[in-house]
Amino acid sequence: MSHVIDIRHLSIAFEADGDVGFHTPIVNDVSFTIGEGQCVALVGESGSGKSMTARALMGLLPQGGHVVGGEIFFKNRNLTQCTEKEWQRLRGLRIGLIFQDPLAALNPLHRVGDQVAEVLRAHADETGLTESEIRTKTLELFEMTKIDHPEVRMRAYPHELSGGEQQRVAIARALLNAPKIILADEPTGNLDKETSDTIMTILKDINKQGTAVVMITHNLNLITDYPGTAIYKCEQGNILPLTTII
Repeated sequence: MSHVIDIRHLSIAFEADGDVGFHTPIVNDVSFTIGEGQCVALVGESGSGKSMTARALMGLLPQGGHVVGGEIFFKNRNLTQCTEKEWQRLRGLRIGLIFQDPLAALNPLHRVGDQVAEVLRAHADETGLTESEIRTKTLELFEMTKIDHPEVRMRAYPHELSGGEQQRVAIARALLNAPKIILADEPTGNLDKETSDTIMTILKDINKQGTAVVMITHNLNLITDYPGTAIYKCEQGNILPLTTII
């Protein structure tokens, strides 16, 4: 299995307050790989380093956070050397991200269909999609993520959707340009069990179609029913392989 992501001795730290240098790394000398089409779970409590590791894979560390050691390779490209302009081309086109709170990631002033189409337009130079094709693909993604009455929902504003529908829209946005890997940060955190199961099934279906999926969660039970998932335990900035679900 070839690798989509190869993390080598990654360390992440925040700038020290009022001083030169950094605090003790919150992610410390982490190394692991994510294969093409693989499903990986990073499991750990809040502050264990799992979300910071995922954010480093997107070039989205919070203000003051820095990679202070190691390297991250995406298909043999060293992401730690990317400029912001290069990151903008990678995000959404090659690497997709599903945030924990989909409502916070959606603009309340714009219809959700327009927000999904907007991401496609941003990469139209690379994909070559026409405006008609963008509208068609937006509808197809709403259907793929099991949104009821997709043509109607496309015209809705974020606050008019349920939490599960908002998360489906977030997944649709992450899938827009057929990325090689999707990072899902607590994708079911605020959802009831039935809706949570549906979201997890959608993510597994995406994975079966060949997209690598990384699920970041504090809940080990969330992924125990999904065979083939490689689990990494995150604890105090260390990430170690735990098991693979058979």
